[in-house]
Amino acid sequence: MRVLVFGATGMADDVSEVVAIVRTPSGQRHPKQRELLHDDLWHPEPLIDQSGGFDACFFCIGQTSAGMDEAQYTHFTFDMTLTVARMLVPANPGMTFVYVSGAGADSSEQGKVMWARVRGRTENALQRLGFKAAYAIRPGVIQPLHGIVSKTGSYRWFYRLAAPLLPLLRRWMPDTVLSTDVVGEALLVLARRGWPTPILEARDIAAAAR
Repeated sequence: MRVLVFGATGMADDVSEVVAIVRTPSGQRHPKQRELLHDDLWHPEPLIDQSGGFDACFFCIGQTSAGMDEAQYTHFTFDMTLTVARMLVPANPGMTFVYVSGAGADSSEQGKVMWARVRGRTENALQRLGFKAAYAIRPGVIQPLHGIVSKTGSYRWFYRLAAPLLPLLRRWMPDTVLSTDVVGEALLVLARRGWPTPILEARDIAAAAR
């Protein structure tokens, strides 16, 4: 299985190759992994020749809506994701596309919460593009493991303050508070076998990982 990853990296035994599209080098090294540096995903054309023949794509790039109006957040969320997805469809007819969304995303696109409407609109649009399968996962609180650090400053502060509590919360609420390992394993399950529904809430992500 060949996997294309935007915004994160990972590995599993049945994955023959991971190509990670990153804005800056991650510093990670693995014989099955290579990185392509590209910092403008609204213009992914330079990636076309190297983005065909993949079995799955994990789109893990997220942007906080803090300080943005709806037009700005739509540009950073909906426009970027759909630009990349539309590039991938023609060269990857058998691809499973997995979009990392967020808990509370609004599939109706009509709710009062701006970021939730935009996330829901993005999820819905991906379903119509023609991938073999398209899924959106909606994790909430995630415990970062193995030295993973968010690039978003507010998230770093949150995880730094919450670090002593997260292992306990995961033990008490394993279907609500997830870990990066659980999310990663769920992504691989979606690529290998699929899931009955296109949207996975936190409890579904946990179930898939099991």
